[in-house]
Amino acid sequence: MASQDWFDKDFYKTLGVAKDADEATLKKAYRKLARQFHPDSNPGNAAAEAKFKEISEAYSVLSDAQQRREYDQIRAMGSGARFAAPGSSGGGGFEDVFGNMFGGGGGGRPGAGYPAGGFEDIFGSMFGGGSGGGFGQPSGGFRGFGGPTPGGDISATTTIDFVTATQGDTVRLQGADGRPINVKIPAGVQDGQKIKLRGKGQPSPDGGEPGDLVLTVTVRKHPVFERDGLNLKVTVPVTFAEAALGATIEVPTLGGEPVRLKVAPGTSSGKVLRVKDRGVHTSKGTGDLLARVEVVVPAHLTREQREALEAFVAAGPPENPRRELIDRARAV
Repeated sequence: MASQDWFDKDFYKTLGVAKDADEATLKKAYRKLARQFHPDSNPGNAAAEAKFKEISEAYSVLSDAQQRREYDQIRAMGSGARFAAPGSSGGGGFEDVFGNMFGGGGGGRPGAGYPAGGFEDIFGSMFGGGSGGGFGQPSGGFRGFGGPTPGGDISATTTIDFVTATQGDTVRLQGADGRPINVKIPAGVQDGQKIKLRGKGQPSPDGGEPGDLVLTVTVRKHPVFERDGLNLKVTVPVTFAEAALGATIEVPTLGGEPVRLKVAPGTSSGKVLRVKDRGVHTSKGTGDLLARVEVVVPAHLTREQREALEAFVAAGPPENPRRELIDRARAV
């Protein structure tokens, strides 16, 4: 940063803090403003991006003890001073300020009270810099607009079973530094869903916020149940006789005892029976258990069973369940 900027910009005013603000106050003010004006929160907003750079520049200087001390000293001794353009005749400029300090005349030429090295040597001697050390050079960490660099995000995957995804649990993963991390899996997490763990990513190279860990969850399939939002679906087989005559059947539940449901006489395959509040429990609500009936036709009949079915068919009126289907197809 050029020393010209240090005269032009009031970093304390930019962050909205007092000149004696401590480190915690500076950080709190910076984080609040950075969240408000961050480009990610204001896509395509050039004014917000410019404001974010001003905020980051101010915090970059004031959060570094040495930079802040230099800034305060420069502002205190030369409020309102400006660099004079080469060849200009205007008085009272930046060079005159230091000319008066070191006993030199106008223009600040070597031999007129200034060290031969010019401004860089002046500031080096004032603030402990070495020979050739340019004013405003970084003394460690990130400098200039943008503020401290956030750490990078880390992507990871984990595979959990169906019950854990449905009911929630805490799993242990290995972090970027090799140390274990406990991750709370919320109830109702979906296959492919991403969970962001703030501050669990790569560390910042210059004292900024650490990155995040973005965890993608893979859910193993269940041999019986499927997810439909917050509902659980299960296919329940019934016999031809149960479907035709009606029956009370047992239906499994996830992690609990079976429930008893009534199958009405004349139930066909595809009929869905609903069990309230036996689905997925989350903070957003609770789903139901949806039991889909599937009529199972025996693959082999005894002679007696065949004769009984033939008698059943002969005793009733002729039926063709496909007639309506064929009529609808012809009507198009």
